[in-house]
Amino acid sequence: MLSHDRVWAAIDALAERYSLSASGLARRAGLDSTAFNKSKRRSSDGRPRWPSTESLAKIIEATGASLDEFMGLIEERNGGARGGSAAAGHAVPLLGFAQAGAGGFFDDAGFPAGQGWDLVELPAQSADGAYALKVQGDSMLPLYRNGDVLIVQPGAAVRKGDRVVVKTSTGEVMAKVLERQTTQSIALVSLNPEHPDRDIPTHDIEWVARIVWASQ
Repeated sequence: MLSHDRVWAAIDALAERYSLSASGLARRAGLDSTAFNKSKRRSSDGRPRWPSTESLAKIIEATGASLDEFMGLIEERNGGARGGSAAAGHAVPLLGFAQAGAGGFFDDAGFPAGQGWDLVELPAQSADGAYALKVQGDSMLPLYRNGDVLIVQPGAAVRKGDRVVVKTSTGEVMAKVLERQTTQSIALVSLNPEHPDRDIPTHDIEWVARIVWASQ
């Protein structure tokens, strides 16, 4: 059954699935960046405000998702789910990419460990073990800009086309698009066309973690 909370929660979930914030999703769809703000979801007298069918069509087209995929997200959500009015934020560890490469901040599986982490408050609940990396420099343009915060989920299943953060055994930390992963190597496509794609032997990979959300 369609409900106001479920539809808005599905929009938030679609944004998260494609590593975007709600405002980032709106901009990608050619809408005003505030179109999906929490304040826009109810009118001044408190009545529910529904997204237009045109807006829904635009975000589905902009992400390359299917209508079935979006409807599936509506089915998965209930009135108090992520992105709904009952969702509560919480803090996760935050580190810069340069710091992340220095060592001592992660365990062998890529989960946050050790000391020296700052904290960042998220607008929605995330899975246990999630952490944030702050983008530094222009190597991830045009998708991610200097200062954007990426929420990373170690242990999450990754597949072709996912945006991931990879750390190599030499301490290099990078955000790329997963092109292929085999027992021998991992092929990564650069987000910035001015930076090379990478094909890294598996034995040189320390960990791979999926980007599940980004502030933009």
